[in-house]
Amino acid sequence: MLRHDESTIKGPMKILLVNDAATPGGGAEILTLALRDEYRQRGHDARVFASTAAYGSQPREAEYTCFGTTSTYRTANRVINPSAWFSLRKALRDFQPDVVHVRMFTTQLSALILPMLRHIPSVYHATWREVICPIGLKLLPDGSICNQRAGTCCLKNQCVSAAAWGPLILQQQMCQRWLSAFDRIVANSDSVRESLIAEIEQPVIVIPNGVPVTPQRPALTSPPTVSYCGRLSREKGVEVLLRSFHAVLKRIPEAQLILVGEGELRSELESTTKNLDMASQVTFTGHLCRDEIEKQLAQAWVHTVPSVCAEGFGLVAAEAMMRGTAVIGSRAGGLLQVISDPKTGRLVPPGDEDALTQALLQFLEDRSVAECTGQAARKRALQEFSQAACAESFLNLYQLVIDERKTAK
Repeated sequence: MLRHDESTIKGPMKILLVNDAATPGGGAEILTLALRDEYRQRGHDARVFASTAAYGSQPREAEYTCFGTTSTYRTANRVINPSAWFSLRKALRDFQPDVVHVRMFTTQLSALILPMLRHIPSVYHATWREVICPIGLKLLPDGSICNQRAGTCCLKNQCVSAAAWGPLILQQQMCQRWLSAFDRIVANSDSVRESLIAEIEQPVIVIPNGVPVTPQRPALTSPPTVSYCGRLSREKGVEVLLRSFHAVLKRIPEAQLILVGEGELRSELESTTKNLDMASQVTFTGHLCRDEIEKQLAQAWVHTVPSVCAEGFGLVAAEAMMRGTAVIGSRAGGLLQVISDPKTGRLVPPGDEDALTQALLQFLEDRSVAECTGQAARKRALQEFSQAACAESFLNLYQLVIDERKTAK
């Protein structure tokens, strides 16, 4: 794989980015739209194809759309979405892209779209484990890692309901049958790559996610503050963070915790906060726009990513590092590649409250440690996780698969 500074790009390209949704709320959606905008700044004609499913209140930003839903009909729609097939066929005919870059597609668009890509230079960009796991996490309900192939075990382990099991396993079979339509499969981390190559027969390369270069946060001021940004859901480990922060308050009673995001656990987490008598030290901001997120998190001495699942990459960790903030993350998944312990942050065992507490205290009890670690984190983010570097790597890959197709004719 070429480095991002070894450009082989021969001229402007027409690039179609395909993703389940195009509302800039989740990480996959934000990255898809950011790549489109980066390509346009470089003179390429980049457009997005996505479903009309909306996650959050922000407007949809796709140039081409098909039907999507977040209702109870989503399970059927994600397996067989005729609208996605017809709409994508029309978009391909009208736009005639030089290359198609598919990101997330299993929660709305369905695998039905894959066969029509056989005759077009195309790349699949795996940002999680969606093509080998019905829930995309390879995580069992008790929080342990699943090492079995999707099948009856998904039902026995109660990862999916009996009603959803049949359609979702069919979806898995369709995905793996038609992955051969792609010229290249790209993972966003070594962790995702290892998961994929254990179950599919095609080679997988790695291109890390990129984040925009944002201003350096201001110098840290009191009170010592911890931040979290993401879904308030079980696999994200926010419950572990709350209990660890409660232990921190015994040593640093003035400490503050900012939780940015929404999710099904919010009311339960708010109750836990009240029960632990720390409602005045914990702030739930709910969903925020990008500018407001940067404003809220700029005051953090340390950012936490306490996931009990193996994150595909850990985008919020790279964003915090770009901001100049030290990061504590779980020692699993893509975070192993993003966080360099102890230089740019700390890695702790997933679900280990005591280890997380000790890591938090290292930063909150010594501002100089938080500052120095944050500076090293920003330097690493600028060198390895910039949006420009990610875009350049993909553009080089696009040119490679386009050239290969031409040579094969």
